[in-house]
Amino acid sequence: MFDYLGKNATVVLHGDLEPAFQRFWQDTKDRYRLVKDAPDRPALPPESLFLSAEQFYSRANDYPQLALRGTVEDVADNAQFQKLSEMAVVRGAEDPLAGFKRHAKNTAHRVLVLAESDGRRESLLDFLRASNVSPPAFDSLEDFQTSAEKIGIATAALNTGFSWLEESIDFVTETELFAAGPTTRRRNKRQEQVSDVEALIKDLSELRIGDPVVHSAHGIGRYQGLINLDLGEKNPDGSPAVQEFLHLEYADKATLYVPVSQLHQISRYTGVSAEEAPLHRLGSGQWEKAKRKAAEQIRDSAAELLNIYARRAAREGHAFRYSPGDYEVFANDFGFDETPDQRAAIHAVIQDMISPRPMDRLVCGDVGFGKTEVALRAAFIAITGGKQVALLAPTTLLAEQHYQTLVDRFAKWPVRVAEMSRFRSAKEITAAIKGLADGTVDIVVGTHKLLSQDVKFKQLGLLIIDEEHRFGVRHKESMKAMRAEIDVLTLTATPIPRTLGMALEGLRDLSVIATAPQRRLAIKTFVRTEGNGVIREAVLRELKRGGQVYFLHNEVDTIQNRREKLELLLPEARIAVAHGQMPERELERVMKDFVAQRFNVLLCSTIIETGIDVPSANTILMSRADKFGLAQLHQLRGRVGRSHHQAYAYLMVPDLEGLTKQASQRLDAIQQMEELGSGFYLAMHDLEIRGTGEVLGENQSGNMLEIGFQLYNEMLSEAVASLKAGHEPDLLSPLGATTEINLHAPALLPNDFCGDVHLRLSFYKKLATAKKTEQIDALLEEIVDRFGKLPTQAQTLIDVHRLRVIAKPYGVVKVDASPAAITITFKKDPPIEAMAIIHLIQKNKHIKLAGNDKLRIERALPDAKDRAQMVRDVLRSLGQPQKEEAMLTL
Repeated sequence: MFDYLGKNATVVLHGDLEPAFQRFWQDTKDRYRLVKDAPDRPALPPESLFLSAEQFYSRANDYPQLALRGTVEDVADNAQFQKLSEMAVVRGAEDPLAGFKRHAKNTAHRVLVLAESDGRRESLLDFLRASNVSPPAFDSLEDFQTSAEKIGIATAALNTGFSWLEESIDFVTETELFAAGPTTRRRNKRQEQVSDVEALIKDLSELRIGDPVVHSAHGIGRYQGLINLDLGEKNPDGSPAVQEFLHLEYADKATLYVPVSQLHQISRYTGVSAEEAPLHRLGSGQWEKAKRKAAEQIRDSAAELLNIYARRAAREGHAFRYSPGDYEVFANDFGFDETPDQRAAIHAVIQDMISPRPMDRLVCGDVGFGKTEVALRAAFIAITGGKQVALLAPTTLLAEQHYQTLVDRFAKWPVRVAEMSRFRSAKEITAAIKGLADGTVDIVVGTHKLLSQDVKFKQLGLLIIDEEHRFGVRHKESMKAMRAEIDVLTLTATPIPRTLGMALEGLRDLSVIATAPQRRLAIKTFVRTEGNGVIREAVLRELKRGGQVYFLHNEVDTIQNRREKLELLLPEARIAVAHGQMPERELERVMKDFVAQRFNVLLCSTIIETGIDVPSANTILMSRADKFGLAQLHQLRGRVGRSHHQAYAYLMVPDLEGLTKQASQRLDAIQQMEELGSGFYLAMHDLEIRGTGEVLGENQSGNMLEIGFQLYNEMLSEAVASLKAGHEPDLLSPLGATTEINLHAPALLPNDFCGDVHLRLSFYKKLATAKKTEQIDALLEEIVDRFGKLPTQAQTLIDVHRLRVIAKPYGVVKVDASPAAITITFKKDPPIEAMAIIHLIQKNKHIKLAGNDKLRIERALPDAKDRAQMVRDVLRSLGQPQKEEAMLTL
């Protein structure tokens, strides 16, 4: 670390370091003793990798030091710093910045505005300039102190501003500026945004060389990387204007280069495995034929979907009413901060429940991301509205966990909760059935026992289904019958493609929880050859920090034998065994003891796969991990990492070299997908490994495989929208046709600015599919925050997409903006008033009509940014785009 510190660095010492040094050295030496003789992983001695305490202090003494003590002294009398007066922005006012301007004018101090990041600084500068405040930007406090400027802007992640009397500087933070409006708490703005489901599904960041992709106009080819090409144009300084392209390879080694600005036409191919994907021959008509066949089937599927949708919309459900005050009290008992996605899901569920239409909502969220809380809020509204609630879980353990959660959360309320599962005696189940029939039981949690004929409800209002795909066909039929007139909420971690497809097409409403809870860390995942050294090191590391361990051994016949071996290897551990063939009472006792930390290692089968929530268990070892499916590996890994501690997953196999191709692919995928919220991507990977079934059933899935799942879904969406609007769908026209923008200047993220190809791809795709300027602004902030000030080519890329979004509502098909002149081409019957065009041409001599559908701007503008601004100004001067009925021909 010291090798990287500059000469002017300050070392901050926090708390008492001596015990931490001693613990670290002891743990490191213990781990070294375990692995030093391993032939496949030779380890270096700790002394060659780490500094001792003496060496650390010796190096630290070369720098100025700041020691932070645990106790805080009273600084109320310290007059060096004072609070600032209120100066929040007033949205919608004639001058939103009036308070800030007044303060800057009346104070004798100089004012430094602080943005939270470089990206936010760019956005904040735009906002200030719009109110005629144009402060120069400073890179450091020293730069501002030595300048003569009255107002400046800089980057510093401060939440609260203050007045520094000694230096006569007032620090005004953006958090305070925006405190009163809808933009309250600008901190973590990116995390505050609700996840864009479509963007999650369409993301290309996981694309690898050789992966199949679908081009909506040319068919399926293989991705061969990003490539820069010189198109023969020149930059203002005379250098070649290079553009970046996606390199695709088709059948017979044919090559297609796709500009990065047109990535909306590209989607990952998901259908069969990458090796078996059907490559198309460019220019052969093969792709058009495949698309035509799919289009015919999609038209029928869309009609069937709409029929189901119409029948559902016509049903009368129950419109719930509830007391906002009581709801607030219940919500405040949730022990965590809600994530933005969670808030959005809860809001959507409440809106569904208070409307008379029966709810059928799917909540997709990764393991541990808080789907249960969404269900609890829904249950509260149903119960206070006088109805009963049934929660259906696929396993006994999960039902028991939900039961405990419900009992805890409803402890303060007059609510009776019952459970129907193998963990309950016949007497308890009989009492629960009676209570449901006479209305004395408010909530029942259970496995498929809930679906039996003898269970009758007095007033069932809400059915919550956890992990529906784990139930059998017969059980699903029973659920379908129950769905007719009650509200249904389905929770799932890894969305099955068919379920996801139904949600995307409006058969079910969809909420996605893809933002991780605060302070949650991604699980570190290792694939290892199974051996005593690996097991002992992994288990002891967890036990030494007071945690617990899952050891997965999925062969019940040999599980006791495994226990004996582990007891010899780990005499320090207290080991318990849990599997599905144990008597119910014994299994329940073991699980409760493990939760109460009477044991610190649970040797178990996949019975723990769903919903067991033990925050102190943060290491999982899986024996024979090569035998598990991808979704199962993801679910099992999700049993750990449910608190703010770093969690570890060890996927152990007998021999790394001897794995089957599919097993190797699965283990690679799970290892790469370490990001929180990666369940969506894993579902897509699983599709590639397993293939898909058609959205409405298993018939005719060949057409979907021929064009790929994503394009099939997009075409289905378009068909549903057209039929809904009363039009016959035109599925063979280019899908997602967009406005083409050519500024005749390089528009890319240069390699030396953003070196990671996957990140570049991801940003290109997000920009190409953005539909609002706010989405582009958020991406701009993210790019600047991660990589720094935008180079010219990246700024041009942002301008291209901003212009595309602004131009589309005006019916613009193409903008060709060369340094000499600009041509704007409109579609037939654009939504613009004729008089607006006439006034524009009369007032501006350099703007002319060029044929029926073009405007030509004859003005030399060598800078691409000025050309983009000119197009924006011309479009805005045409007024607001008109609705369909007011369209005309230019």
